[in-house]
Amino acid sequence: MDLAGTAAAAGERTGVIWALLDSDDLNANLVRFGAGGGVGEHINDEVDVIFVGVSGTGSVLTNGEERRLSAGTLVLVRRGARRSILSRSEGFSYLTIHRQRGPLQIEREAP
Repeated sequence: MDLAGTAAAAGERTGVIWALLDSDDLNANLVRFGAGGGVGEHINDEVDVIFVGVSGTGSVLTNGEERRLSAGTLVLVRRGARRSILSRSEGFSYLTIHRQRGPLQIEREAP
C-alpha cells in the first residue's frame, strides 16, 4: 500500500483516512491532520501502539516527553502512558499499529 499517496489523495480530510479491515489480530490506521490539529491528551490502558510518520511533521508527547514524528520515523508508546499528538505542518500523517481492539475513534472539535 502507498501510504504517502493515500495521505496526499485525502485532500482536506482529517482524522482516520484509512483503516486495516482484513486482519483478525492487528489494527492499523492512517491518520491525517492539518497544522495545529491532533489528538488531545489521553491514556490508553489497553495496548502498546507504534506510530510511523508518513508525511509532514508532528510530535507525540508521551508522559511529558516530546518525540518528533516525520516521514520514516517510528515512536513506540507503551500501554498506560499519557499521550497526545500534535501536527506541526499541513498534511501531517502517520500510521498507528497495535494489537486488535475496537476501531480508533477520534473526536472532532466543534467548528
